[in-house]
Amino acid sequence: MFLLDHVSISVTDLGRARVFYDAIMGALGAVKVYDRQDALGYGARARADDPLATYLAVYASTEATADRRRHWCFKASSREGVDRFHAAGLAAGGEDGGAPGVRSSYHPSYYAAFLSDPDGNRVEAVHHGG
Repeated sequence: MFLLDHVSISVTDLGRARVFYDAIMGALGAVKVYDRQDALGYGARARADDPLATYLAVYASTEATADRRRHWCFKASSREGVDRFHAAGLAAGGEDGGAPGVRSSYHPSYYAAFLSDPDGNRVEAVHHGG
């Protein structure tokens, strides 16, 4: 079961966020589906013939706030994808929140990396395979 259909992240500076999210979503293989003055979109909307599709929207908002206890975790297709996510995010202005590696406290194959976007939103990429 896939629990989430889509999620939204709000940022104060969409131009700065565009560089970051283009980099990390590209590293994970997510296609950019729209780029508007007020929002960015990545992935694919679910449809009747593809109910497992998912997407991320990034919205410009003057009320955007970061909460250290909130984060968004994206699935990577491989450990190398997690590595690419982390490297791309750092190169695009993100802040390191935890280098790629196994987090065995979750399970023995939990391979993840953590970043904060330029607004302080926390994001993670994880691969669950061995």
